[in-house]
Amino acid sequence: MAYGEEIQLFGSAHLLVHFVENNGMAFGLSLGPDYGKLLLTLFRIAAVSLLFVYLLRLIREQAGKMLLLGFSLIQAGALGNIIDSVFYGYIFSESSFRSGIAQVFPEGGGYAPLLYGRVVDMLYFPLFYGTYPEWFPLVGERAYLFFRPVFNLADVAISLGVLVLLLFYFTSILQPKK
Repeated sequence: MAYGEEIQLFGSAHLLVHFVENNGMAFGLSLGPDYGKLLLTLFRIAAVSLLFVYLLRLIREQAGKMLLLGFSLIQAGALGNIIDSVFYGYIFSESSFRSGIAQVFPEGGGYAPLLYGRVVDMLYFPLFYGTYPEWFPLVGERAYLFFRPVFNLADVAISLGVLVLLLFYFTSILQPKK
């Protein structure tokens, strides 16, 4: 797909595959220029490595399945985003509006060295859009769009993992002590 291109799923304007890239943080946030991207990628690698060690410990201690599921989902999602960050820029040519489809293994190399790639996002579900009423303070008559983020399957796994961990935590503290 070309950068910014989108495909409707099931003919719905609310279920889209929309190709964009970001520097790797939620909602397209970044830590600054190149050194920020490198720090983010190295931090992710260190965090995923520590989480892997912690998961092994939980498995040895026969921790609850919900706890293992939550941390495993976070681990899998983080690993997916790391793979993009580490390799995507090295393997593909630059993607931008009007540049066409990126090339795999372009002559002269990709758009970035190892560890400096962007993360591909593609799931976009704009649920509601319209215009604020004229009488609405500060934003009257402006257009709005509810649920603007574009995300990927790794983000879904991380979010579900956090949700599972929260459910595990709150159900475990609500259970009567033995």
